[in-house]
Order: sequence, then C-alpha cells, then structure tokens
Amino acid sequence: MPPGMGGPMGRNSYMTDEEKAKVPKITRSLLNRVFSYLKPYRLQLILSVLLIALSSSLSTMPSILTGKIIDEGLIKKDLNSLIFYILMSFGLTLGASLIGVAQSFINTWIAQHTTYDMRNQMFRHLQMMSQRFFTSNNQGDIITRMTSDIDGVERVITNTFSSILSNSITLIVALVAMYQRNWVLATLGIIIVPLFAIPTRKAGETRWTLTQEAQAKNDEINGILNETLSVSGQLLVKLFGKEKYEYRRYRRANRKMIKLNIKQNMAGRWFFVVISTFTNIGPMLLYLAGGILMMKYDSELTVGDISVMVALLTRMYGPVNSLLNVQVDWMRSMALFSRIFEYLDMKPEIEEPENPVRIEDPKGNIVFDNVSFYYDPERMILKNISFELKPGKSIAIVGPSGSGKSTIINLIPRLYDVVGGTVTFDGVNVKDIELGQLRDQVGIVSQETYLFNGTIRDNLLYAKEDATDEEMIEACRKANIYDFISTQENGLDTVVGNRGLKLSGGEKQRISIARILLKNPTVFIFDEATSALDSISENRIQEAIDPIIKSKTSILIAHRLSTILAADEILVIKDGCIAERGSHKELVKAGGVYQELYETQFEKNAD
Repeated sequence: MPPGMGGPMGRNSYMTDEEKAKVPKITRSLLNRVFSYLKPYRLQLILSVLLIALSSSLSTMPSILTGKIIDEGLIKKDLNSLIFYILMSFGLTLGASLIGVAQSFINTWIAQHTTYDMRNQMFRHLQMMSQRFFTSNNQGDIITRMTSDIDGVERVITNTFSSILSNSITLIVALVAMYQRNWVLATLGIIIVPLFAIPTRKAGETRWTLTQEAQAKNDEINGILNETLSVSGQLLVKLFGKEKYEYRRYRRANRKMIKLNIKQNMAGRWFFVVISTFTNIGPMLLYLAGGILMMKYDSELTVGDISVMVALLTRMYGPVNSLLNVQVDWMRSMALFSRIFEYLDMKPEIEEPENPVRIEDPKGNIVFDNVSFYYDPERMILKNISFELKPGKSIAIVGPSGSGKSTIINLIPRLYDVVGGTVTFDGVNVKDIELGQLRDQVGIVSQETYLFNGTIRDNLLYAKEDATDEEMIEACRKANIYDFISTQENGLDTVVGNRGLKLSGGEKQRISIARILLKNPTVFIFDEATSALDSISENRIQEAIDPIIKSKTSILIAHRLSTILAADEILVIKDGCIAERGSHKELVKAGGVYQELYETQFEKNAD
C-alpha cells in the first residue's frame, strides 16, 4: 500500500450528512479572520513554509537518484559510483527527516500558541456573557467549543495546512523531474495517477458508508444493553415480564449488525484489491511504454531513467490521494472556525458602561422603579415592580413558586438587565455603575450552594484573596461553622470535594455564608438559603443569618416564618406583580395571598 493511502479508510476523509448540512459559506472575511490568528507568528510561519518546501524537495531526491544508482553504479559496474549515490541518497533521506522534525516542532509551536490565544480569547469572552447565555445554552456545547473545537484548530494548523503544502511541493518536484527525463512517460504518469486515485476513493466512500451504518447499529445495540442490563432497567423488564420481548429485540439488532460487518469486511477486501491492482498497473505501464521507446524508437532513455519514473510515480500516489481529500479537510476546518466565531460574535448582554460611575462610600439604598422583565417577550416575569430598600433595613419577598422572586434579586447585581423601568443603587442607575464595584457591594447566598473542588480555605479566599486566618475564623464563627471546622483534622485545609460533596448541605451553606461575610458587601441577599435542609441544619443557619438581618441591609426570600418576621417589610409577589405589602400582622389581617401562604406554608415552619 503506498504511503499516505490510509485516507479513504479513515474518519477524516468523508463527511457525514450532518456535516454536509452545516458546511459554512467560505468568504474572504472568514478567511481573513482565520489567518489573522497566524499574523503574530508570521515569521515562524514563513520559516515553517521554507522548511516544508526543503524537506519535501529533499525527500523526493532519493527517488531521482535511483536512476544514477542503476545506470552509473549497477549497469556500468562502478562500485565507487554505486557507493557514492547510495550514501548521497541516504544523506538526503536523513537530512529530509531531520528538517521534517524541525518543521514539525515549529508547526506545533505555532499551533499551540495560536490555540493558546484562542482559548484565552474564548474564556475571557464567555466570562463576560450574561447569566441568560449560560441558562439558554447547553453546558456541554459550551465546553465543546472551548475544548474539542479549539483542539481541532490545532490539528488544522499542524496537519491540514502543512499537508496541503508538502503534498503540493512533492507533486511539483516529481512532475518537473519526470518531464526533464521524458515528456511521454511523464504525461502517461499524469494520466495513470488519477485512474488509480479515483477508484480508490470510490471504494473508500463505500466502505465509509458501511462503517457509518455499522456504527449506528452498534449504538442501537449498546442502547438496548444499557437500558435492559442496568439495575433499574432489569427491574422494569422483570416486573413487566418482558424478557422474551427484549431478547427478540436484541437478536434482530444483532443479526443486522452481523450482516453489516460482513459487508464492511468484504468491502475492505475489494478496496485492497483495487489499491494493489492499480499500484502495480501504473509501474507496469511505465515499464512497457519505456521499453517500447527504448527498443523501437532508439530513445535516449536509460533503464535508470525508467526506474526513476516508476519511483516518482509511486511517490505521487499518496500526495494525489491526499489532495483529492483536501476539500473535506478544508471544509471541516472552516466549520470548526465558524463554530468558534459563532460564540465570539455573540455580544455580551451585560456590558460595562462607557463612562462607569464609581460610588464613594456605598450605603446600599436600592430602589426598584416600575421595573418590568422577561426572558421571553411572550411571557412577562415581572410587571411594574416598585419598592425601596433603605440602608440598614431588610425586606422579605414571598410568593408562590415561579412568581418572580429570584428574578428580582438577580436584577440588582445585573445578572440580567431590566427591560422596563430602573433599578438604582444609592441613587445611581445600576446600568451606569462600574460593574465590578456593583457586584462587590452585593452578596447572595442561594439555595444551590456552589463550592469549588478544593479546601475550605480555597473557597473562603475566593471572596477575599488576602484574608488572614483570623479573618476567616471570625467569618466562620459568625456563620456558625467554625465548631465543625475545628473538629476536622486539617481545619481550614479540609478538602470539600467536587461541588462540596464531602460536606452536608447545611455545612456547605454555612461555608457559603462565611464566604459572603468575608466579602463584606453592602447588601446581603438570602435566596431561600434554608429551604432544602433538615430542621437541625436549618436552625444553625438561621442562627447565622439572624444577626446579619438585624445589622445589615438585606433582602430575604424565605419559607421560614421567623425569617420573614425579622424583616422590616414584606413584599408578596404573585404573577410578577407586588400583590400585597406590609408587616406580618397587617398582611395576615388583610386575608389575601399572604394569609393563604401563611396557612399552607409558613405556619407549619414556625418556631
């Protein structure tokens, strides 16, 4: 099998129907943008191109020297010439290999630095995207763009670009050398190579189609196995008496898989027959044509010249086949770039103001003035919400699930922007405040606590990088978690595990409260911080929250009556509107939504 002929058998030589449907439109602007990533490394790129040209040229020379070895060494029986040309051929081969190593290093260096730049650009861009982006897009797709797609760019630079260049140069050098010897045989060679490559490619396409079908059937079989041999699946099969049904389903899929495997293997055999036949036919035709020229027309051709022609023809098989497949590789490469650019072109919904205002000595006076908000224009979440939270005071927000309570607090640190009305912080529209300062002044403890995979110390320092042990211990005492930490062998250096899985829900929540205390924001927000916990954990967290509510500006979303009673004002949200507001006694006496919530939810959670 000639070098480089693995392409038709491989995954990268043909495109799936899905890939064909997603082929991007290749435009000048797209190409300019792609190559803009290579501009910082243009000197290295020029050197890489020169080394590819030199390596490709040198690697072709041993085939050309074959004629000298035969004519000057073997036929003339000149041992010195034989040794000289053999050593020269060996030296050129070694030189081409060493240059190839250097070129590969430079290519890899360019690819790594280019993808380094792209990863940094993508990560920074994603950090700027709003919360809506992460709730609307599949997390797996986001990670794929950051990893697999950019890794694919590296393969484009190291393989596709260099392959196009090296194969093109190899073909040019081979063709020039062939025409220098005999234009008739050279022209015959040009005719022969496509005759070899086209049937080979066709056989490869057939086998690739069968491989796809076999893979799809294999996925179906794996699906049956996963469904029926899992603990839950087996229980369901037994409870419904479906053992025979599942066996028949598996047997049908297995039979189809066997038929596809036989076709695939036989297609492979025919594939190799095609390759072997055409690989041998080409040289035979050149030997025949060369022999006729030598014998019948008194040509100046020598045996060595014909051998060179055959060697160069054989060397052309791989590059020609590779270049026939280059369109697929190129389209895949452009598809990768298009997917990456699709994300990079998404404008951040929450942007830093052009002339950001920085508030001196923040107080935490928050005003919602006729605020409206939606995720989808067809479904309003908040409608004309107005209230004021004064410094040092607290507000409790209650209401049925899905009424818009959490949305209200997300608008304060601009996780989302209002679509109507304004939210002000100390009299300044939050859209005009320096984004970093605004978020520094707001601390949120949510129901779903997130801890990074590290130690308790690591998670606390995320709020304040230069916090001392004394500051962390004091924050943990206030959060009612230090007693637990002090019993651990490693104290603050106790590993919490991925997402804090080594801790209980209450322990994680109290560490998150300690983290917010270290941050020391102007406004504290507790978003149902105790709703998913047992009564003991809930009491300990409540003991940590109560002093904060009494001394700090705070907003509470809670299902616990004692938390609500501690607030200076209660807002009752229903269907995105403030349905009621006032103190606990006033709202219970009013006999509206709050009284219903009190009787069904709060009263049973009362101390």
